[in-house]
Amino acid sequence: MEPIRSEDPAGELSEDDARGVERVVQRLRKARRVLAVTGAGMSADSGMPTYRGVGGLYRSERLTPHGIAIEEVLSGPMFEARPDLTWNYLKEIERACRGARPNRGHEVLAEMDDYFDAVWILTQNVDGLHQEAGSKNVLDVHGDLHTLRCTNCDRRSRVDDYDGFDDLPRCPACKGVLRPDVVLFNESVDPNKIRRLEIELMKGFDLVFSIGTSSLFDYIVAPLRFAQAAGKPTVEINPDFTAMTDLVDVKIRARAALALDRIWDDHLAWWPHT
Repeated sequence: MEPIRSEDPAGELSEDDARGVERVVQRLRKARRVLAVTGAGMSADSGMPTYRGVGGLYRSERLTPHGIAIEEVLSGPMFEARPDLTWNYLKEIERACRGARPNRGHEVLAEMDDYFDAVWILTQNVDGLHQEAGSKNVLDVHGDLHTLRCTNCDRRSRVDDYDGFDDLPRCPACKGVLRPDVVLFNESVDPNKIRRLEIELMKGFDLVFSIGTSSLFDYIVAPLRFAQAAGKPTVEINPDFTAMTDLVDVKIRARAALALDRIWDDHLAWWPHT
C-alpha cells in the first residue's frame, strides 16, 4: 500500500531525536491501538500559528489590543456580555487558519488507520484538519471553527470561512446571535466526547502520543497518565518544554510533521505487507 504524500517536510532531526524516533518505531511495531493527543503545534506546519508557543498568535504575557487577556476575550462570559468583542478575535483566529491544508503529520495519522486495529485522535484544534486529512476517529473536544450554531434556535450550518460576516453575525432564520460551535474559555467540553474518550481508554491503548500541545488541560493530560499507570509507552513530540516532558518515555524535540514523517517512514520500511 503506497501512501499519498504531500511534499516531505524539510529539516533534519538531532541525534537525540533520531534515537527517539528509533525507540518509538520499536514500540509502534508491537502496537494495535494508538492514541494521538494533538494541539496547536500539530497544525504549525500547515502555516498556522500556535497560540502560546514560540511565535504564538497570543502569548500569555501579552494583552489583546483591547487591553484584555485573550482567555477573557474568548470566554463564555465575555460572549454573553459582549459577543461583538469575542467575534472580533474569533475572526482573527479564522483568518490565521484560512487556506490551511493538512500537513504531512496529519497525513501520517490518517494513514495509520489502515495499519492498526484502532487509531484515535483527541485534538484541541478547531481547524478540522485531522478530518480533512481522512482520520476516521477524531474527538475534537474543543469543536470546529467552521460549524456555526444559533444561540437562539440552535440552527447549525457549515462555512468555509468568515469572509463577509457582519460585526455580529446573526441567524438567517430567527436573527439570533450566531457563534462557532467551539468551546470558549470557562465553558465545558462536550460530555459525550469525554465519555467516548473514557470508553476508548478503558479498552486500552498500546501507545499514546502527545503532539504539539502544552498539556494544560486535565482531559489532555489524563490519557498520558492513564497509559503510564497501565505500563504503556508515552511519546511527546514538541519543540517546547511542557508539563509532561519529564514524565513521558520518549521526548522528541522536533516539529510534528518532521517527526511523524520519519517515524512512519521507518515503520513502513519494516512493515511486512508494504
